[in-house]
Amino acid sequence: MYAIIKTGGKQLKVEVGQAIYVEKLAANAGDTVTFDEVVLVGGEKTVIGTPLVEGATVTGTVEKQGRAKKVVTFKYKPKKHSHTKQGHRQPYTKVVIDAINA
Repeated sequence: MYAIIKTGGKQLKVEVGQAIYVEKLAANAGDTVTFDEVVLVGGEKTVIGTPLVEGATVTGTVEKQGRAKKVVTFKYKPKKHSHTKQGHRQPYTKVVIDAINA
């Protein structure tokens, strides 16, 4: 059984026991989170939402909070002695899917 959920402006296909990385959620490690925006539930019988599946939820446990590897942007203008270097680390939340309730 699998489901497609919406979180952080993205859609993810999830299965029970799978670890997913999502945009940072306001939860601590060990907390239980519930995703209410379920777009599709698949398995023996596929249910497609219009736009969401009524009464379907996906629950998971927060494993850790973290930050991704650094992405460096470097802009420069040749022959002008002008350059800008900027780094960014995107925060994420690692969630292990516990159940799909359809």
